[in-house]
Amino acid sequence: MSQISPYLTFNGNCEEAFNYYKSVFGGEFSGIMRFNDAPPMPGHEIDPKYGNLIMNMTLPISKEVFLRGSDGHPNYGKVPFGKNVTLSVEVESKEKADKIFTALAKDGIVAMPIADVFWGSYFGMTEDQFGINWMVSFEYPKK
Repeated sequence: MSQISPYLTFNGNCEEAFNYYKSVFGGEFSGIMRFNDAPPMPGHEIDPKYGNLIMNMTLPISKEVFLRGSDGHPNYGKVPFGKNVTLSVEVESKEKADKIFTALAKDGIVAMPIADVFWGSYFGMTEDQFGINWMVSFEYPKK
């Protein structure tokens, strides 16, 4: 079964915002990854002063709904209002991820081609032909 979650991007205050959302909705964070948790990626180095910013954060709102978010990558400047909300689609197979990603990317702009990523997912990002941002992922079974 596919699931769609809202993904919010902030300009350096993701953790503050998510602590606020936690106070509103309750619950506990199910994952926090900071930029300095990522392995070195040539061409995508981050100034150490930004290493503590949030790369990905998840707050379960219910069994079916997860609020996800991050700070924008500091090397790419501020995230403009209106482009700071992305829909994150999680699917049950690589094949379905490929199908959905390809369809959403048609006549759009691929920000990150769908591929295996270091955190153990099959993941891609695209803006569709209508200007909506999407993340598509398949989570490999945990070993």
